[in-house]
Amino acid sequence: MSPEAQAVAEFGERDLGPVRVLFGKDGGRYPQGNSLLVRGTRETVLVDPSLGIVARGELALSVDRLVFSHCHEDHVAGAHLFPQQPWHFHEADLPGIRSVDAMMAIYGFSGEVEQDFRRVLTDEFHFTPCPDPKPYRDGDVFDLGGVRLRVLHTPGHTRGHCCFLIDWDGSEDRVLYLGDIDLSSFGPYYGDAWSDLLDFERTLERVRKIEARWYVTFHHIGVLETREAFLERFDRFEAVIARREAALLEFLAEPRSLAEVAEHRFVYRPGDAVSFADPVEQRSMGQHIERLVAAGRVRRVDDLRWVAC
Repeated sequence: MSPEAQAVAEFGERDLGPVRVLFGKDGGRYPQGNSLLVRGTRETVLVDPSLGIVARGELALSVDRLVFSHCHEDHVAGAHLFPQQPWHFHEADLPGIRSVDAMMAIYGFSGEVEQDFRRVLTDEFHFTPCPDPKPYRDGDVFDLGGVRLRVLHTPGHTRGHCCFLIDWDGSEDRVLYLGDIDLSSFGPYYGDAWSDLLDFERTLERVRKIEARWYVTFHHIGVLETREAFLERFDRFEAVIARREAALLEFLAEPRSLAEVAEHRFVYRPGDAVSFADPVEQRSMGQHIERLVAAGRVRRVDDLRWVAC
C-alpha cells in the first residue's frame, strides 16, 4: 500500500453529498485538521489543505482551486502541493499569505517565541508564500456547477475567518463548514494580534442561527449529524468565554498584573507545553480586562495592575 493510500485508510474520509471530508490524523486534533473536497460538474475545490493533505499528495491532480477559511499555519500546511491553482482568502486575511513576515504579523509574537514559531511555520507546516492570492468577501458564492459554496464572514479568530455553507441541486441538505469554530472543550481562540473577542461573540450569534444537515469542524469534532447535536456542542463551546471571564474576576480579587494573569493560565492549563502560551494568555485575557474596565467591573490600580471592583 502506498503512503497516500495508507493515510486515507488510517485517517478516514466521509461523503456528505458532493462534499468529501478528508479527516486528519487523530480526528483532526491540532496540528492536524479536517479538510473538504467539494466537487461540482465544472470544478473541484479543496478547502483548508491540512497536514492530512500532505499525506494524501495524489489529490493535486484533481483540484481546480483552493479556498481557505482563514490564514493560519494548520490551514495552509498542504497548500504548497498546489502551486498552479488559484488560492482564495477573505480579503481581511489575504495579506498574511504573501510572506513569512506577513504571516507572523497575524500572530503578533515577539522575541524567542516569534523566532521559534517562524521556524515551526516553515519546517513543520511547509509555509509557502503566494504572491497573487485571490480575495473573496462575505456573501460571495463559488459556483462549482450544481454545487455552491457560500461565504459567511465570521471574524474573531482572525480578521478574515469565514465559514462556508454548501448546498447543491436536487437536495435540501446543506453542509455548514465551521473552520476554527471547532466546538471543542478548549473553547474559542482569540489570542492573536488579528483576533478579537467582541467580533468572536458577534460571530457566534450569527452562526448559532444557521441551519444545516451536517456541521463540520476543522479540528476535533469532525462531523455533527443533527442540529440538536450542533447546538449542544455550540453551547458548551460558547460558555467557555463566560467561564474564563468569571475566573478572571475571581483572580482579580486582589491587584494583579497582566503578567500574573498570564502566568495563572485561563486559556491553557497550567503546565501545558505551549511555547506561545504567555502572549496568547496576555492577548486573550487583556481583552477581557479591557471590557470589564469599560463595564465598571474592574479598575486600574497603577500602571501595571488591575483589581475587581
